[in-house]
Amino acid sequence: MTDRRLPPGLYAFETLLPGDHFDTDTTLITPAAIRAFADLTGDGFEIHLSDSGAQAHGFAGQVAHGLLVLALVEGLKSSAPVQFGGFAALGWDWQFTLPVLAGDSIRARVTVLNRRAAGPQSGLLTLDLQVFNQNNQCVQKGQTRVMVHRVNG
Repeated sequence: MTDRRLPPGLYAFETLLPGDHFDTDTTLITPAAIRAFADLTGDGFEIHLSDSGAQAHGFAGQVAHGLLVLALVEGLKSSAPVQFGGFAALGWDWQFTLPVLAGDSIRARVTVLNRRAAGPQSGLLTLDLQVFNQNNQCVQKGQTRVMVHRVNG
């Protein structure tokens, strides 16, 4: 396993090794984003809608939906300066480890865990993701499987 930090670029499936990694940019979790997600999904549980609603359940303030954070992480990964030529996500094995509050910033570390050929023109990457807040606390983590284009089939 390598410990190679990948510089910006598009990486061919064949060149990636387990342990290769990069960090995404950060994004701010805003009350407006939390509200929009609640409106979109219908998940209006009070911890998501206000500080007082969250505090009534023991949280310090308004809590972002776990799936909102996961969706934002996917966006950060997809817009990162490091790309793997992915064309389909095949699933996630995911854990919510700490609450993400309105006003928090998040970023992710993406690490290649495994790669295998999936066909003459495609490969399967298993990626480990760790999501950190502005205090460098891991707030979510897990694995995702991504289909990518192969250069040499």
